[in-house]
Amino acid sequence: MEILSADLSSFDKLTEYPFTPHFIDNNGIKMHYIDEGEGETILALHGEPSWSYLYRNFIPVLSDYRFIAPDLIGFGKSDKLSSKKDYSFELHYASLKNLMNTLKLEEVTLVVQDWGGLLGLSLLGEFPERFKRVVIMNTFLPKGKKLSLFFRLWQLYAKYHPWLPIDQIIQKGTYTKLDESTLEAYRLPFPNKASKAGASIFPSLVPSNPSDKGVFEMNRARDVLSKWDKPALVMFSDKDQVLGGMEKFFYKLIPDEVQTRIIIPNAGHFLQEEKGEEIANHIKSFIEGNR
Repeated sequence: MEILSADLSSFDKLTEYPFTPHFIDNNGIKMHYIDEGEGETILALHGEPSWSYLYRNFIPVLSDYRFIAPDLIGFGKSDKLSSKKDYSFELHYASLKNLMNTLKLEEVTLVVQDWGGLLGLSLLGEFPERFKRVVIMNTFLPKGKKLSLFFRLWQLYAKYHPWLPIDQIIQKGTYTKLDESTLEAYRLPFPNKASKAGASIFPSLVPSNPSDKGVFEMNRARDVLSKWDKPALVMFSDKDQVLGGMEKFFYKLIPDEVQTRIIIPNAGHFLQEEKGEEIANHIKSFIEGNR
């Protein structure tokens, strides 16, 4: 296994991301995370092919809380593995469990989107007692059914594209046009083809068969959420061409009496990028209203 470490100095240009880097060891692989503020813990998880930069505009609004956002292995400032075959659901899931256990996280408000939902809600399913609230954005919990033609084409595109244009993927997943400095920030963690292996294979890790890795954990998450008795905020955007409409799955799954529903207008799949401050204010109100 070849491990590629990020050139941290290259991130110094990101003046809008001034957060102190922290690292945790996962069997010799370093996971980066930001850990800002004090108080109740918010754990925010990103997806494909973004990184914790996605949450930069949340932190000033949520300054009364401890805000933790890791970079999944293969993304952001975390180490990257040069071979696609070295990535797996188990790798990502174990690294997040290691983060939670090492930092002794309890009474957590979990914030998830995209792959952050598949992984984070699986954590909630295994350790429901460690989570106080959950915020679910633009994600899903597959259980190993055949995937749509659109998604299978996306898997092939990501896996076999010779240089995988990260910035174009982010732009395609947003409703508004992003400026060049923002697109550069999403390109920055991926200076060469080898560094993109994790992003290339991530779509292929979505289970499409009941025997695939992750199905057990995601089915357990479904079961736990169907009996969830703590506050849950389901907050999807209205212009998501990837997972638009999936909010209805969570509307039906989570008991009505604990659920708050919000639709964010004029935002695409990466709603945190387009409406970060607005969403953070919704989360702040949600926490304050559900002490």
